[in-house]
Amino acid sequence: MDNENKPSAAARRQFLADTARMACGVGLLGLGVGLYARHARALPPAAIRPPGALPETEFSAACIRCGLCVRDCPYDILHLAKPEEPLSTGTPYFVARQLPCEMCEDIPCVKACPTGALDHFLKDINKSKMGLAVLVDHETCLNFLGLRCDICYRVCPVIDKAITLDRQVNVRTGRHTRFIPVVNSDHCTGCGKCEKACPTEVASIKVFPLYMAKGQLSSHYRLGWVEKEKAGGSLVAPDVEHRYNLPEGMKYESGKGLSPSVPSAPAPVSPPGSGSGLPRALQGSKL
Repeated sequence: MDNENKPSAAARRQFLADTARMACGVGLLGLGVGLYARHARALPPAAIRPPGALPETEFSAACIRCGLCVRDCPYDILHLAKPEEPLSTGTPYFVARQLPCEMCEDIPCVKACPTGALDHFLKDINKSKMGLAVLVDHETCLNFLGLRCDICYRVCPVIDKAITLDRQVNVRTGRHTRFIPVVNSDHCTGCGKCEKACPTEVASIKVFPLYMAKGQLSSHYRLGWVEKEKAGGSLVAPDVEHRYNLPEGMKYESGKGLSPSVPSAPAPVSPPGSGSGLPRALQGSKL
């Protein structure tokens, strides 16, 4: 009887061991897939995609990791992400502080892309949106300290559009001018030349992916000046009198506020000859 039970017990133990191993394997596989999915969507601040790159999620899905854009970059700026790096393995990127985009007019990296992960409709490199420059540290920027430094402005390939200099009074001295860099998001291409050229030990101006650097207004906000420009003039007809919902018998005057709409009665005027201009105590008396 005992001999008959031995094979059954051994088989049961083997089954339990196999089940445990399978469960561990499935768990590890699920963990690996989850980590890879999160890893594939990750884009560290220093990593900038090539010109014409689609939004990150779409780019990661469309890029086949072929490396043709890296091969065709004439300045060896682009790299393919390695497994140990915190972004989707095999996808192209560059680090502006190391080597910025040289803004090739023919955009060879875009032409080399076989899938459209780099948008083939991008024909003007000055309209690319690789990222957005942000003046991240006012305490170390030489311009904010009152020292004359306009390097980021000078190296900008879209000079006087992407970066301009705002003249401000140096409060510390009271008589000098500070030239403060101002980034215009409509024209900044995110090439990274400003970050590369910044003379501070850690760049005071840095390029970030657009989703990190640029906010977005909610759709319910209406900018009156923008609407006016679109309409080509005032949105309120000038001949339409504004009407206030005021209490009855009240009126509103600009700068004065509310007042009764019926004017108060004028002060009584004495009839001619009744007062003769003398004090009341002397009126009617004979001098």
